[in-house]
Amino acid sequence: MYMLLGHLSFLDMSYTSVTFPKMLVGLLLGDQTISHDGCFAQLFFFISFGQTESFLLAVMAYDRYVAICCPLHYVDRITRWFCIRSTSLSWFSGFLNSALHTGLAARLSFCSSNRIDHFFCDITPLLKISCVSTALNEIVIYIAGIFVVLTPFLCILLSYVYIILAILRIPSSNGRYKTFSTCSSHLTVVCLFYGTVLLMYMRPASYSGGHDKMFALLYTFVTPLLNPFIYGLKNEEIKGALKKIRRKNPCCI
Repeated sequence: MYMLLGHLSFLDMSYTSVTFPKMLVGLLLGDQTISHDGCFAQLFFFISFGQTESFLLAVMAYDRYVAICCPLHYVDRITRWFCIRSTSLSWFSGFLNSALHTGLAARLSFCSSNRIDHFFCDITPLLKISCVSTALNEIVIYIAGIFVVLTPFLCILLSYVYIILAILRIPSSNGRYKTFSTCSSHLTVVCLFYGTVLLMYMRPASYSGGHDKMFALLYTFVTPLLNPFIYGLKNEEIKGALKKIRRKNPCCI
């Protein structure tokens, strides 16, 4: 789990670093321009990190499933080699899918306008300013979304169905609470990540661009910012370190 958490932490830092510095430059200095190559580089890495996190959360759900439903097989199934293979596959799948979307977007012509109604280069705002047909892009987005967003999400839901059924079979309420607490952090992160992504890309068409930016801000900055606190506050060692700091410096915390 700590190896998977390390990858999740790196993804959150990378995910935020792709969009937030440029957004700060625009807010503080008023420079809201971005080069053509810079825009597509931002698009490529943004999609890569986001979709890698989607796969990684599914791997973490499987880890919790084995730990709760098949605890005696945990050491045999969740090996270091399994973690290396699953995380490598998550990174490869995320970057491969991003290369497909970025490549298709790069072939479009943007002759009518060069103004994106967004605070970073996302795929949907780019398609809106294209002056050629974007039908192929939209079809690929739909098909790829089934495999890289809905499939991991359904795998996570299925894992938690088995986890909840296993928890309900525990006779004591204290045992049920302790068991559920081992996966509560991951479940919270999943709800934040997929909740904001689904609000952004599967919301009714009547929503305005202002809502697009609000939802995008949630999953590009707020969610990665909250993840360390969600996992950190569940870790006894981190809580113990914070208590020591508070005892030494009671006025700081």
